[in-house]
Amino acid sequence: MGNMEKCDNGHLYNPKKYDECPYCDESKLDKKEGGGGSKGAAGAGSDPGETLSYWEDEEGYNPVVGWIVCIEGATKGKDYKLYSEKNFIGRSEEMNITIQGDKKISRRNHAIISYNPKERNFVLIPGEGKGIIYANEDAVYSATEISDYDVIEMGESKFIFNSLCGQHFEWEKE
Repeated sequence: MGNMEKCDNGHLYNPKKYDECPYCDESKLDKKEGGGGSKGAAGAGSDPGETLSYWEDEEGYNPVVGWIVCIEGATKGKDYKLYSEKNFIGRSEEMNITIQGDKKISRRNHAIISYNPKERNFVLIPGEGKGIIYANEDAVYSATEISDYDVIEMGESKFIFNSLCGQHFEWEKE
């Protein structure tokens, strides 16, 4: 979590910016940041009005569906878990996947990897950053389906994609 703190209700916030959790008292949220960004699985279920992903329940359960592993770049050898639906990627700790050390990756929403549990497929989506992302050396300008062992390039880093869920396995919804 780095310099982030977690309040008693499970919200992550920056203690350098706020004395206490701004999500518990929404009047303290910095409106120009859009109200706190993405909480990922860490804060799931803590806000009664919060939108939960397909697999999340009130306890925040959201099983891993795949991974990307850095094979070249600042975090070579590090793995990043993917969860059902959208996984926002960037350097900021507010992202679902935080990739530190590569200054050419945008802080927020450089790319998105999404798992669709109904169609059982993974899609790479370009984010809002100015950098171009690549899948197997091809520039990605719109949503592009990805498969096992595809190489994803962002900034000065390369990642190999591997799925757990898909055509051969799916978590059973209880």
